[in-house]
Amino acid sequence: MSGARPFDWPGLMRAGMQGLGLKPHEFWALTPAELLILMGDEPGVAPMGRAGLEALAARFPDVKDDHDG
Repeated sequence: MSGARPFDWPGLMRAGMQGLGLKPHEFWALTPAELLILMGDEPGVAPMGRAGLEALAARFPDVKDDHDG
């Protein structure tokens, strides 16, 4: 196994239990793929930018009706 990097179990356990708030049995029940998804390691949709927020606000404006104080 020359050239292989050691698996960082302490780092993963800190990320899962401290960072994600998982209980030990929840951490150990996860598959590596599930843990990566929870940690946000999978590429996904980019966060909404200013233009997207403004377009959403224009499409669904806050409207105050007569029943609001």
